[in-house]
Amino acid sequence: MDPPVAGEFSAYGLSHWIVLTVFVIGTVAVVLIGRRERSGVAPSVFGRAFGALTLGVYLVIYLSTMFPPTIGRSVPLRLTDLATIVAGLALLTRWRWAYALTYYWCLTLSTQALVSPALESPDFPHYEFLGFWAIHLLVVWAAIYLTWGVGMRPDWGSYGLAVGATVVWVAVTFVFNSLADTNYGFVNRKPSTPSLLDVLGPWPWYLATVAGLLIAVWALMTWPWVRARDRQK
Repeated sequence: MDPPVAGEFSAYGLSHWIVLTVFVIGTVAVVLIGRRERSGVAPSVFGRAFGALTLGVYLVIYLSTMFPPTIGRSVPLRLTDLATIVAGLALLTRWRWAYALTYYWCLTLSTQALVSPALESPDFPHYEFLGFWAIHLLVVWAAIYLTWGVGMRPDWGSYGLAVGATVVWVAVTFVFNSLADTNYGFVNRKPSTPSLLDVLGPWPWYLATVAGLLIAVWALMTWPWVRARDRQK
């Protein structure tokens, strides 16, 4: 692997560590705010503002890919696109299906981007750097706020919904990538930057490995909440 070019973002360089520090501080903040407003199923003022901010940031970033539009950048087929939209909706409405997808997608796949970011961009304060981190921080914070702050919980129905939705997304994205020679979601090949996929085998076997891991991890993320609910009953 070639060394990073001067001025380019480098994983676990200074800017990355600053982002991770901001993530920790923001996590504590959203949990504390959420716990102060555990008042029911209706979204709070903070939740609605948080949701509007998330969708607004996504809209700005998406529109930026349209100048000029390209088939490899401008189609909203990345799981990050879908996760950001459902996270914004979950914050604005607290719909159960939107929360379910936010919980599973954002606490695993979006968190993975914090640990091994597939970001080929100039470093801070370039707009691509800011956009990448803004989206990934917001959606993970959304899942944490709704779960450990507000007190929403997944169940086995949520689990089945997330697995089914993800299977459909993989199938649709794979077909589109194959026809358009793109690589949305890294479904058709690994990213060019180092990532956790590098230790999961070559394509297409890493897809099966990731699927098995997600099914198991998501089940483990569901079982404690269901068990706790059953014991309370």
